Amino acid sequence: MPDLKAIFAQIDAMEDEIVAVEQDLVRIPSVNTGTMPTGGETPVAEYVRDFLAADGIESEILSRVPERGNIIARIEGENTDARLMFMSHTDVVPTEEVEKWTYPPFSATIANERVYGRGASDCKALLTCQMMAMRLLKRNGIELEHSLILCSGADEEHGGRYGFGWLADNHPEKIAAPFAVNEGGGTPIEAAGGLTYLLGVGEKGRLQVEFEIRGVSSHASVPWQGTNALYRLSNLLERIEGYEAELDTSTSLFSHLSNFAIEHKPSAENVEEIIDEVQRDNPRFASMLRALSRMTVTPTMINGGVKSNSVPEVINLTADVRTLPHQDDDYLRGELDSIIGDIPGVTYDIDYMAEPNASDFETELADHIKAATALALERDDISWVPAISTGFTDSRFTRPLNIVTYGFSGSHPDDDPMLGRAHGTDESAGIRSLISGTKIMLALACSICGTK
Repeated sequence: MPDLKAIFAQIDAMEDEIVAVEQDLVRIPSVNTGTMPTGGETPVAEYVRDFLAADGIESEILSRVPERGNIIARIEGENTDARLMFMSHTDVVPTEEVEKWTYPPFSATIANERVYGRGASDCKALLTCQMMAMRLLKRNGIELEHSLILCSGADEEHGGRYGFGWLADNHPEKIAAPFAVNEGGGTPIEAAGGLTYLLGVGEKGRLQVEFEIRGVSSHASVPWQGTNALYRLSNLLERIEGYEAELDTSTSLFSHLSNFAIEHKPSAENVEEIIDEVQRDNPRFASMLRALSRMTVTPTMINGGVKSNSVPEVINLTADVRTLPHQDDDYLRGELDSIIGDIPGVTYDIDYMAEPNASDFETELADHIKAATALALERDDISWVPAISTGFTDSRFTRPLNIVTYGFSGSHPDDDPMLGRAHGTDESAGIRSLISGTKIMLALACSICGTK
């Protein structure tokens, strides 16, 4: 086993280089609007390829369309079968109201010990840590017993049809490994006098519901001759706003609340009370508990009308829906039907973007992550809790390939997770987390892949 403490000291000394890589990645505006042509992830893949090539690490870019490349790199071990895959994604969501940002979204400005910019935390920080871990393995002459893969995919933010979804369908052999570590977990929470990490073992389902609201068109000067679809839309929005989802505490996190000094046994009857108590001291954790205890239906986009002087006949409403692992299609349709109720002219279609999915919590990979984190942080007081992510990730494509996949970014315990603001204004990544994440990824690779 290499002298990891000596390499950790190297990582501390390389802070400027690590931050510079994060800045370089953020400054490539790989924005995914969800509508082609979009994304432009290939320049990011080319940057990663050239960065790794400087240390003799071979890689290739595979793509469904040329501008949306997926980068796959390998460090070959004595046994060429890969044992671990570093996962991330290169696309970022669009920015709205840029004038509200403290710093330009693609400037990668350093302030307050953070790197600011769209994609800084989602997901270019994790990619930075994994790239640096690969470089340090090579620079320190560490020979692995089993191969290590780095794969950063396109199109994660809109379903993975050009990224990991496409790779899983067309090139599964390129991403074959028994274990993978990805985004979607690793949130540190200080509670009950100790440190707890949430290990992302799974995720809620994510789908879009496309409502069509129909009325009858007429001239706007005689609106009574028609039926205005906007009024029916108003009724539907009121129903969605007032929707009271069934409360549920069956996801794995609720079995471990004692780790956070919550002694009540959670149930549908008391979970709201528990959330209110947590809200006072830890609003982020309270928000997670709220999301993991119910299905959510959130209107996000509206389109309709043909002219300002015409009563609109058709309005389309898009809603984001997140389901719990056991909530199947029949359950969802039952809830949607109850929301619509007796509102006339409303129909819907469901576009499934991510089925609920999970890996087991008690696995060899979990043991390696725990050991690597304790070593990198020099702490022996860390507790671990399995958690379901409220958002979806590319892990949903690797788990069906029998790859045990966890969300774990290696965030530093002193880094406030609320400041990450993924998808939001002033998104940022903490420099301390870039350092700790690099250490953990390197230690994890050495531990799982083995060293000669």
